[in-house]
Amino acid sequence: MDRDILIHLPAVLAVARCQSFAAASKELKMSPSAVSHAVRAVEERLGLPLFARTTRSVSLTETGRSFVAATATATSDIADAIESARADQNRVAGLLRLNVPMPALSMGIDRIVRETVRRHADLRVEVFCDNSLSDIVADGFDIGVRIGTMVAEDMVAIRMTPPIRSLLVAAPSYLEKYGTPTCVADLQSHNCITYRKRKDGPIYDWTLMEDGGAVDLRVRGTFIVNEASYARQLVLDGVGIIYAYDRLVEDELADGSLVEVLPETRVEKPGLYLYYPQRASRTPKVRAFIDIAREIMAPELRRYDQEAAE
Repeated sequence: MDRDILIHLPAVLAVARCQSFAAASKELKMSPSAVSHAVRAVEERLGLPLFARTTRSVSLTETGRSFVAATATATSDIADAIESARADQNRVAGLLRLNVPMPALSMGIDRIVRETVRRHADLRVEVFCDNSLSDIVADGFDIGVRIGTMVAEDMVAIRMTPPIRSLLVAAPSYLEKYGTPTCVADLQSHNCITYRKRKDGPIYDWTLMEDGGAVDLRVRGTFIVNEASYARQLVLDGVGIIYAYDRLVEDELADGSLVEVLPETRVEKPGLYLYYPQRASRTPKVRAFIDIAREIMAPELRRYDQEAAE
């Protein structure tokens, strides 16, 4: 085992996670030159570059991605073992890192985070909002949140909410000015506010029900966004039509500031899920968060299951 690599491995993982030597140095409380030296030492021992550097950005090479993915899991296991050994069995402390898509915060995750911190004064919680499908182990997170169960086989997934529906909504002022679509084809002549999940990703197609089946519709409009609350504000201002999860606009639909368009096109999707590596459940902080999440979300899940069974 190469001790030089092991000693400097935290610096490599921090730079990979932060995509910045400066940010990594702040996280590790080291000087930027010390972080740079540590990364260079590992690269020299391996005989391969782990990072592609420019004056403006730092990114992993293909070798770097493979190396970080393999070593991050082992490093996380070691950190968990140390934390478990140091902590009392029931003492919840340390830093809990969550990877959460932005829309999930208002679907119940914010309530769970607040209650967890309220009950455990020695715990700090980091909420990193990320709409991409992140590798939570490689990126150093304890728990991820995702809509649906599309997670790696070695992950444990826990249902947090009933299924959610994707639907079309607009402000009455917009519909009064531009008319109400009467069929899916009409959407092509409307201002549709679209989403791009990743900066280098495609614009998100709208999946709608039509003639008994699901269709993926590519729409156009004057705005492309990656954040649901901004899209909601645009639609409230009468800019256009959005494709949104029902839980994100339920208050506006209830008070009439938004109305549903083409309700027959609604699509039901799996609800919100927490997911985490099996080994992570051994740590008190992860167990505490999961237990509180189940406690808070249980009444809604019970009501849904009872109604579905009737």
